[in-house]
Amino acid sequence: MKGSFALVTGIHWGAVVIYVVATIMVAVGQFFDKPNLVRRGFIASVPGLTLHGAGLIIWWRMVGHGPYIDRFEVLSSNAWVLLLAFLLFTIPFPRLKSTGIVVLPTAFILVALGLFCSPEMKTLPPTFRSVWLVLHIIFYKIAFSAIIIAFAFSLFYLLVRRGRLKRLSNILPDLPGIDIYSYRFAGFGFTFWAIGMLAGSIWAYQSWGTFWNWDPVQTWSLVTWAVFGIYLHLRRFFSWQGERASWLFVVCFLLTLVSLFLTPLFETSIHAEYFK
Repeated sequence: MKGSFALVTGIHWGAVVIYVVATIMVAVGQFFDKPNLVRRGFIASVPGLTLHGAGLIIWWRMVGHGPYIDRFEVLSSNAWVLLLAFLLFTIPFPRLKSTGIVVLPTAFILVALGLFCSPEMKTLPPTFRSVWLVLHIIFYKIAFSAIIIAFAFSLFYLLVRRGRLKRLSNILPDLPGIDIYSYRFAGFGFTFWAIGMLAGSIWAYQSWGTFWNWDPVQTWSLVTWAVFGIYLHLRRFFSWQGERASWLFVVCFLLTLVSLFLTPLFETSIHAEYFK
């Protein structure tokens, strides 16, 4: 067992190293206008994603459940889904490659944080054995991935508006294009967040006999979703765009971090066990 534990840890650190190398290649390529280096950086991230996925599968077999209980599991699987979703999104939307300088560092930071949290083998509580829980988690991870991409574009908008990132002007869309990408991926994240909450409510009914019990994690999730809804409503019906919309999305992103990662640390509830 100790050998398997060391293997998983080693695999994850190997993935971190590959992600760091890919990040450097993409960043240097984008800032110094070397498209071939950028392309090689993205290609280099694929073996890292494969190695990372293998580590998650080995861990899954070791603990006997999906990667969604321990902090290490949650952070690592979030990073894997984020990078996979990003690479898939770049196929139909090549302009998304510009967000690689945000997505790739986020991926290796999440994995490294998970490793620093000292991975533990935890037993899956009986209430966590449900297909609805699996769907609940998958939808939230997809939503988180879309929100990271939308946040990257919001950040780009604020920086470009202030005359920064001039070196990336050849790969970034124009300002209206950056703004619309942020809006669309925010809507994508909002939709999957809602589906995730719905699946979670069905799981809660199966486990505890109620669809909603105002658990702190549930409540913060609902608040975050509502603020995203306000953001989208203001954009759609009140023509919010540009800088003020970008700043509002930064607030939405911070709420996402609170909802997913901070609330379980400071609130006591059965629901919060996934990140204890």
